[in-house]
Amino acid sequence: MLAAQPFPLYKMRMTTADLRYPIGEFTLPAVMTTATRNDAIEAIAALPERMRAAVDGLSEAQLDTPYRPGGWTVRQVVHHVPDSHVNAYIRVKLAITENNPTIKPYDQEAFAQLPDQRLPVAVSLSMLDALHARWTTVLRALTVEQFARPLIHPEIGQITVDYLVHHYGWHSRHHVAHITRLRDRERW
Repeated sequence: MLAAQPFPLYKMRMTTADLRYPIGEFTLPAVMTTATRNDAIEAIAALPERMRAAVDGLSEAQLDTPYRPGGWTVRQVVHHVPDSHVNAYIRVKLAITENNPTIKPYDQEAFAQLPDQRLPVAVSLSMLDALHARWTTVLRALTVEQFARPLIHPEIGQITVDYLVHHYGWHSRHHVAHITRLRDRERW
């Protein structure tokens, strides 16, 4: 099993008491560089393999265990990630093909209650393989100017492709850590 590694270029607020943020809360780097972008893109690229390793060998009962009291089950976490990342992939494509698009947020809590969240995790693991192959192909081809392209998130305000890339690099590590830290605590 691969251990979740925190973003080396991010400031992380490490909190052992707050299981919601096993690698700390997301903080956008003060300066976004080729190195921070590449690190984020590599975290995104590695996610399918890291997620697969994180859940490898878990029983159905373990997959249906919440990663924290009141939190999602491991199964819901695995299914949430492609829901979230497919939205991020489309947002990146909108930002680089349209002028300052407004994106649509979605209710991730409502998504987590839909029937597809009870499917075997292999369905979402396969989806991550294909999605991340396409997404990282786009990300690795972006120019510095394209990373600066703006988009509007109705809940956050104006953000850039850089913000999305850095946030989803963190997000990739964040959710794998939910599972690996649970496994460590439960000695699975």
